[in-house]
Amino acid sequence: MDAWQQSRCTTLIEEFGETESGHSPGATPTKVNFVSHRVKRLFLLTFLVASVAAGQTKHLCVTIDDLPVVAYGIADTSYQRKIITALTRGLVDARAPAIGFVNEQKLNDDTGLSPFRVSLLEQWLDAGLDLGNHTYSHPDINTITCAAYFADVIRGETVTRQLLRRRGTTLRYFRHPFLYLGSTKHVADSLSTFLAGRGYTTAPVTIDNDDYMFAAMYHRAYQRRDTADAKKVGREYVAYLETKLQYYERQSVKLFGRPIAQVLLIHASRLNAEHIDALLAMIRRNGYSFADLASVLRDEAYHTPITVYKKYGISWLDRWALSAGKTGDFFKEEPDVPEYIRAGWK
Repeated sequence: MDAWQQSRCTTLIEEFGETESGHSPGATPTKVNFVSHRVKRLFLLTFLVASVAAGQTKHLCVTIDDLPVVAYGIADTSYQRKIITALTRGLVDARAPAIGFVNEQKLNDDTGLSPFRVSLLEQWLDAGLDLGNHTYSHPDINTITCAAYFADVIRGETVTRQLLRRRGTTLRYFRHPFLYLGSTKHVADSLSTFLAGRGYTTAPVTIDNDDYMFAAMYHRAYQRRDTADAKKVGREYVAYLETKLQYYERQSVKLFGRPIAQVLLIHASRLNAEHIDALLAMIRRNGYSFADLASVLRDEAYHTPITVYKKYGISWLDRWALSAGKTGDFFKEEPDVPEYIRAGWK
């Protein structure tokens, strides 16, 4: 229950002037007073229950990386268009205000900047969805200099910033490739300072997962025209993602005493395009409403400091847990991908 709800409940109690005997001080109990008192108590109880339920609404932002599409080398424009069309249609139909993160290197073809690939981003924006920067070439901050990484960030905002400006908005969010923040506090702080200087807010991820493994297996199944295997991969992917959603909700309760607003990461693949409706329905079935990234980041959990830095790309819930001194047993229930997926995706 938030502050307004608490204040309103207090006001109602004061207005009712209730005592343990069930009537206002100084009043003579009557049958009418007793009934009135019972009605008031019932009203107050209903209000309290509704207030608590409203305060427990769970929110989730869908974020999709590697736009315009994860094409696995398929240059066919109809294939790429189908992916963006399916993703945008599913998100709009579900009223999920998603944000996509762009690698602008993928906007180029053999002749340079591709108007067609830029049009995929325009289609995304025309659907009312947002875009963010995922760098130009998806570099690993642990293997290049900060200066080279910063240059890649700047190069990765050129087209996206222009597209957003034409629509009267700005480029606000940055998603770290591989979810690598930097292996030391010095590197991480340097990157944070640089991003803030360019007006970026970091787009964290709380529901991390291995969707890319399923996506690769799904792609290969269709390449060999094995629709039965593709359907199996798709079914198991949705079930897997549900276990990850439930796991990270439990982790948030263990850390913060409540389900926090979540940020889901998936990729712009054929797998997600063809299962977007099932994924969004599954998320709703677990009690979540969809929200934009700005709304989710207003959750106080996102102000939790990170004090542990290593070379890994993990959920922010994991980062916060490690920073709070949590160790092995805290993470032991994390679901894994099926063994045949892990063994075969490469």
